[in-house]
Amino acid sequence: MSSGARRSRHLGKALAVALAAVVTAGLTACADVDEGGGTPAAGGGETQNAKVAFLMPDIASTRYELADRPLFEAKVKQLCAGCEVVYANANSDAAQQQQQANSALAQGVKAIVLDPVDSTAAASIVTTARAQGVPVIAYDRPIPDVPADYYISFDNEAIGAMIAKSLVDKLKADGVQGGLLQVNGSPTDAAAGLIKKGIHSSIDPSGLPLLAEFDTPDWEPSKAQDWVSGQITKFGPQIVGVVAANDGTGGGAIAAFKAAGASVPPVTGNDAELAAAQRIIAGDQYNTISKPIKIVAESAAVTALQFVNGERPAGKTTLFNTPSELFTPTVVTKENLKEVLIDSGEIKASDLCTPEYATACSQAGLA
Repeated sequence: MSSGARRSRHLGKALAVALAAVVTAGLTACADVDEGGGTPAAGGGETQNAKVAFLMPDIASTRYELADRPLFEAKVKQLCAGCEVVYANANSDAAQQQQQANSALAQGVKAIVLDPVDSTAAASIVTTARAQGVPVIAYDRPIPDVPADYYISFDNEAIGAMIAKSLVDKLKADGVQGGLLQVNGSPTDAAAGLIKKGIHSSIDPSGLPLLAEFDTPDWEPSKAQDWVSGQITKFGPQIVGVVAANDGTGGGAIAAFKAAGASVPPVTGNDAELAAAQRIIAGDQYNTISKPIKIVAESAAVTALQFVNGERPAGKTTLFNTPSELFTPTVVTKENLKEVLIDSGEIKASDLCTPEYATACSQAGLA
């Protein structure tokens, strides 16, 4: 077994153990509710019939509708059959997310799990909820200005550092000469800022010049594509790699090169979306990040119900003055995609290996 495989397997076991510990605590909390005839929830009401809000930021990233929401809802139902999830997606509109939070509070939710559109604007949601005694769990993206009650995510700064280092190492191993483009995430997303910081920590000392960088409004792939198109016109073959902060912006960058009729250089990503995995198998995208959404979604469900039950779980670390749980991700390239994404069950081979990708899958030993 390769050292990379051992690290991946060790990480998987570590994450499983960590989540199991959290889930056990949550199950204990719910057991106390059932046996005690209904412990008062935070802000009043009965825990066993509590409402919990799950407010997501956008539809530009497919993960929220396809993975985060169903996984969170399933875990809440498993732990508290009578509980209800109040779900809303803000579609990249901070004002709409504020309205959704106000609506959730009006419906009597006992906890809010919030992935903010705008990390600064979300401070008002925290303040409003706190005034009503409702805890807020920041999810995926932190809320720096007014600390939430808890923060659950993967280590975003590490994500940026890992995808950039993976790309730099490849370019150096291949002896490639030239410069890089850096496609960051939304300027209103504090998590994007952490990813950006991590990317710079790997690029800046690499010796590879950074030709230009861009903060992508709302993480929109089309906006990333438009910007990269302009840089292709400006720099042409000087561009030997693109560090993109997620799979959507990476896909936009790749589309820009193809539209220009130019060779696609190695491009990074993050989120391990199905489309990104297909691009990796086809050789269009170099890497992505596996951060199993099941881990954070289920941990958020457990934590929310702990707060509902009147508990205040302690974080493993602190970020932006907020008790936090930050899980460690895994870089995925064509070499370890089967082990990390397919063998783990994160992506089904049948979904990945559609007719368009059948030949690439066969060459990669996936079909």
